[in-house]
Amino acid sequence: MYKEYDSQELSYRNKFLLPPDIIYFLGNSLGLQPNTTSIGITETLDKWHKYGVEAFFLGDNPWMEIADSINVSMANILGAKPEEVVIMNTLTTNLHLALITFYRPEKNKYKILVEENAFPTDAYAFKSQLRYHGYDPEEDLVVVKSRDDIIHYEDIEAILESGEIALTIFGGVNYYSGQVFDLERITKMARKHGSVIGFDLAHAVGNIELDLHRIGFDFAVWCNYKYMNGGPGAPGGLFIHERHHSDSEIGKLSRFEGWWGNKRSTRFLMRDDFEPEVGAKAWQLSTSSPIMLSALRSSLDIFDEVGIKKLREKSIKLTGYLRDLIGDKFEIITPQDSGAQLSVRVPDKILFAFLHRKGVYTDWREPDVIRLAPVPLYNTFEEVYNTSKLMIDFL
Repeated sequence: MYKEYDSQELSYRNKFLLPPDIIYFLGNSLGLQPNTTSIGITETLDKWHKYGVEAFFLGDNPWMEIADSINVSMANILGAKPEEVVIMNTLTTNLHLALITFYRPEKNKYKILVEENAFPTDAYAFKSQLRYHGYDPEEDLVVVKSRDDIIHYEDIEAILESGEIALTIFGGVNYYSGQVFDLERITKMARKHGSVIGFDLAHAVGNIELDLHRIGFDFAVWCNYKYMNGGPGAPGGLFIHERHHSDSEIGKLSRFEGWWGNKRSTRFLMRDDFEPEVGAKAWQLSTSSPIMLSALRSSLDIFDEVGIKKLREKSIKLTGYLRDLIGDKFEIITPQDSGAQLSVRVPDKILFAFLHRKGVYTDWREPDVIRLAPVPLYNTFEEVYNTSKLMIDFL
């Protein structure tokens, strides 16, 4: 079976630099390097050499225009409008900037609702924001507990019915279990109970199909070094829904501002008064690195060519194949219809260490979970088969 599928998919794999003699199932932590990344970075360095600061405006693809093309490509992946998207900073910085705008506690409505096993940096941000506003993180960060490793929507609804939740924010895909959340269903529940709604899409972008504009939640943040293959420390992303772009709506919002969020046409006039860019770009603070943007551009070129729909179709087959091969031998806590990840519960780290010695790179999450992420862009059905055979032979 795997040979039939792999013969159709190797063209994508050949676009990446693969670790030698390694089966790499860690794309949910750090994606692999596209083979054009070094070319893009070198071209950026050459422009710096040739033009100095004028490289922002001169030559092919001047630096000022890199972000615009990236926003268009990212919007296609997100199901968003380009003006709703901006690439900048890192995930946690963008999360804090979004919370400054959208976490608006009131006397009787001030709590933040999250899922159990949210990514740790999210929890740190939420707790610190609660403390900043004078609330108790131990009391006012409300966690939806899982049952049988799954977050159930009726449990979310029950908590929202209290009327105390000012902000609901979930992962698009839970990093620990791999559960893919129904973003539209959660958004409707949050809106019904008067809660602002946002998502951390770090494990969803480049992994599952998204429809951010139509669903209409308020904001989202993500990183671009996992499934997006932008490289370590790649700039993150921020989505601000279009309804928050109008002058009348912005007047109701708090927002930290910096010079790169000033309108491009007047940015270099160095005026004292801030004139915001259109859309999500108004949330920018500082100059983005053309070097890091060019690295992300290399990966986005591949996504532009392949399309997220086609990748998702392969991912369902690839992850489903792994589930079929090991499902009756191991406890899989990831629900069906997952993204490019299976979380497997094991009694200790011995299997994890064994796989690593055999050249299969996965990751371990305390207390008892191995995460395997077969990424459709560069992992193959043969790799899935060989890994499953190692796991079963280990028993």
